[in-house]
Amino acid sequence: MNPTELPPGGAAPPAPHAPKKSALLIVWLVVFIDLLGFGIVLPVLPRQAKPYLDALALSDVSRGAVIGVLFSVFSLMQFVFSPMWGRVSDRIGRRPVLFISLLGSVVFYALYGFAVSLPAGQAELALGLMLFARIGAGIAGASVGTAAAVIADCTTPDKRAKGMALIGIAFGAGFTLGPLIAYFGLALFAREPWGVGALASGLSLIALLVAVAIFKETRNSNNKAAKEFFSLAKTREVLAMPTVGTLVLIYFLAIFAFGTFEATLAQFTDKVFGLKDDDNFLVFAFVGAVLMVAGGSYRPMVKKRSEVGLLKFGVGAMTIGLAGIGVVAYLVLAPGGSTSDIAKPLFYVAMSVAVVGFAFVNPSVSALVSKRSDPTRQGEVLGVNQSFASLGRILGPFLGSVLFDAHASRTLPYLGAVLTLFVVAALLPRLKAKEEPQINADK
Repeated sequence: MNPTELPPGGAAPPAPHAPKKSALLIVWLVVFIDLLGFGIVLPVLPRQAKPYLDALALSDVSRGAVIGVLFSVFSLMQFVFSPMWGRVSDRIGRRPVLFISLLGSVVFYALYGFAVSLPAGQAELALGLMLFARIGAGIAGASVGTAAAVIADCTTPDKRAKGMALIGIAFGAGFTLGPLIAYFGLALFAREPWGVGALASGLSLIALLVAVAIFKETRNSNNKAAKEFFSLAKTREVLAMPTVGTLVLIYFLAIFAFGTFEATLAQFTDKVFGLKDDDNFLVFAFVGAVLMVAGGSYRPMVKKRSEVGLLKFGVGAMTIGLAGIGVVAYLVLAPGGSTSDIAKPLFYVAMSVAVVGFAFVNPSVSALVSKRSDPTRQGEVLGVNQSFASLGRILGPFLGSVLFDAHASRTLPYLGAVLTLFVVAALLPRLKAKEEPQINADK
């Protein structure tokens, strides 16, 4: 072990368990199911809510607010519950938390399918159940921090970033297959709206059965975590850890910037290129495919480059890519603009660069947070990190949606994202390329 990795006093932190392929597979499945459910619902939720909103004769502003709440409440629950699930997993183990997460996904995606199958005459009940299902799915899906803690349990510090890249690949796979499954699911069930929820619930059930069959506990039983599950004081302690607070802020701002892109993507392709709903399924799938490929390429690269260096590359690529998307919008929609043949290829190039950048930011931050935190509090610390990521997924899409309609050029969300990433770039010098000592678990 490198001496710089030893905690104060020279005592080595508890050795992580030997890598377990079954544990890493379940981590991949948990995150994949979380993003798969998110990706399945994302393209179809506004359309499935429309008959009920029409039946209630709501104003345009109210309709937008209802859809916005249905989207954002998922991430709001993850913001609230990610640290809690992390602390619970530190106390009782990763296995029960991940099982509860998958079981919750089975139940609440089934409930979503039931809600959208109700007749328009029961609009209030349908929307209420949709909201309840989104809340439950968000609570169940708040276990990404726990999944990251499993990777921390199963990997040595020098392989931590490579392990965390699995989460990025799972994100990409869920984001790729979610929209495609929604598209084919609607066709498979003869356009029955409940088909989307049924598919998400069924896939969650398969993942749960696989987890029960093969997943073994990875938490070190010698680690005695605190009993508090909801604790603002503990969260403040995490944010006060050397460089961890900076990393959490960087992650929040990066997710915030990327969230403005995610939330406006469907509107962008409609307003700029006139793409219809079915075409948007393929655009979302393209984004996920790029995430998967970039996540796969990150794993061999981190053997030769530091996490801090790859993080800087990711932030730079995100900045260039999101700026490029804004340029495409300006070229097409600004006064005198035109839909030239170069606009759409430039859009796909810029989008790919931004997505690749995000795929490098994600595992770099998670690995650095894990390596620079107390080994006995991995679930809690990574849960706090994911909690602030969820906050970014709430605020970024909200601001992006507001800014998208604020100017006819549709450039403001991407300008805001670029300015946010400039702030991230200003924070990066606070990080050192060389890993800081881990905190003594006995302190």
